[in-house]
Amino acid sequence: MSSTGVNVLRWSALAFGVFYGFSHQRTITATQRAQHAQHEYEQKQKLIEQAKAEYAKKKAPAAASDNDAALDVNSPEFDLEKYLLKISKENP
Repeated sequence: MSSTGVNVLRWSALAFGVFYGFSHQRTITATQRAQHAQHEYEQKQKLIEQAKAEYAKKKAPAAASDNDAALDVNSPEFDLEKYLLKISKENP
């Protein structure tokens, strides 16, 4: 009779172990998927920030060239006020 009780206990432990292993594996997999999704999101954000910086850098020289024309003494678009402000910023 004790042999039957031991077998029931063994099978119960096996079933519990399989159930626990399955549920634990699901938890680990869900955590890893969430971390992977977060990492992909951060990578995309980083690429977007780099693209914005490159776009700003690409557009900045055009604005600077307009400013350079206003600061060139020989240019017909010369602006004395901008020129004096630039010099005051460079030499405080």
